[in-house]
Amino acid sequence: MAGSSEKLLDFSSPFDVALLDATVNVFYTSASTEERTAAERVMRQLQEHPEMWTRVDAILETSSNANSKFFALQVLESVIKFRWLALPAEQREGIKNYIATVVIKMSGDEATFRRDRSYINKLNTILVGVLKQEWPQRWPTFVPDLVAAAKSSETLCENCMHILKLLSEEVFDFSRGELTQAKTKELKQSLNTEFASIHELCMFALENSAKPDLIRATLTTLHAYLSWVPLGFIFESALVDILLKLFPSPAYRNVALQCMTEIGSLSVGNFYDMQFVKLYATFIQQLQTVLPPGSNIPLAYANGSDDEQSFVANLALFFTSYFKAHVGLLEATPEGQQALLVGLEYLLGVSYVEDIEVFKVCLDYWNILVCDLFQSECALEPAAGAAQPGFNFAFGTAPPTPPQTGAPRKALFAAPMSKLRLLMVSRMAKPEEVIVVEDENGNIVRETMKDNDVLAQYKLMRETLIYLAHLDHEDTENQMLERLANQLNGREYGWQTLNTLC
Repeated sequence: MAGSSEKLLDFSSPFDVALLDATVNVFYTSASTEERTAAERVMRQLQEHPEMWTRVDAILETSSNANSKFFALQVLESVIKFRWLALPAEQREGIKNYIATVVIKMSGDEATFRRDRSYINKLNTILVGVLKQEWPQRWPTFVPDLVAAAKSSETLCENCMHILKLLSEEVFDFSRGELTQAKTKELKQSLNTEFASIHELCMFALENSAKPDLIRATLTTLHAYLSWVPLGFIFESALVDILLKLFPSPAYRNVALQCMTEIGSLSVGNFYDMQFVKLYATFIQQLQTVLPPGSNIPLAYANGSDDEQSFVANLALFFTSYFKAHVGLLEATPEGQQALLVGLEYLLGVSYVEDIEVFKVCLDYWNILVCDLFQSECALEPAAGAAQPGFNFAFGTAPPTPPQTGAPRKALFAAPMSKLRLLMVSRMAKPEEVIVVEDENGNIVRETMKDNDVLAQYKLMRETLIYLAHLDHEDTENQMLERLANQLNGREYGWQTLNTLC
């Protein structure tokens, strides 16, 4: 291994790719710890050598070992991340053009693209690393070039979608700690400027392709951009109609719903109110064919595949995000009210799913809604609010509703709120537990057991139930007495149910 090390580290002669392949093979496959350690030392020396990056193209072109290729890409990734601006301009240009050429070549061929997917994904990551350094000043034509190339092949278009998604994530989600604020701002402005081309490519793919992989990749890319793009690209194009058209298909259901969740959560004044109402109304119609009203959602979730479980979780996100931003639009018309009640019924079904993360999403919205309804009643009857000393309503995110709408709102939400009371009673989390124990000195002491996550959930549920009780004392009492009666007559008897009820 010593001779191998000297030969590989001699950069005055041509690089021996076969010798590197043998060294990498020893590291990954040898049964001898001593041999693996020696191979690791050689590979580390190569990685740290300042000239090693000049051998990357030879390794990628001639090596038959996948691990050697990944090793070469790691070397190149390190150079781009830490030494890029120290390289001469012509060498930076050479690396940039080489990576772009390899990506286009490998993703243009269907068989190669499917076979070497993880390798191509690594190349995509490296290309985005170059973009973070070069774009837009030293590579201003990147997005137009990418869009033009993408239209030549469906697999190339699919890979371009992956690159665009990676770019959005790197700029908007992962840039902190890696890029300066000025650079991040510049990249965001560039993406905003170039989004017309990106949007045009996405619409081109959705309208002209029937290939499931490409359509899914396009929707996933759109999802990464939708939270910040100018609204005209969403509502003044066919995008919403395409999402609604794709939603019933199981192949696209989850990612289409994720895109609609991003759109539905936007709160942007009243200019696009009708489009938001249309989105929700059409979605509810289609949902009733996909998941008929009255379906046992908790059972479907428990017995469902990963995709089916993700669909239920995405439903929770869609309804809660949309209602937080636009519930007032639905309350304004009889048709909207009817669609709202259907949506609340679905959300109640989702709230019974035995998944704590799904339940937390639902609970967060239920708390906001009941607080808002209570504030409406307080605005209608100030005396009712005055009769509750010590209440602080500052945590409600929605402003109090004008007085004249209080009573109709209470009537509108009466049925779902009654079902919500049953949900809160049925799923109440444990409060802080106090156990009386004897310490080592023989003294009787109180020992407090805390589960901070469960305790936070309990406090939110208790607060929600208090609001629900004030909205309708009688119904709350009846719900609890009925549950208690079922314990006594044995219909629902069980320690867990009894503890929850207590």
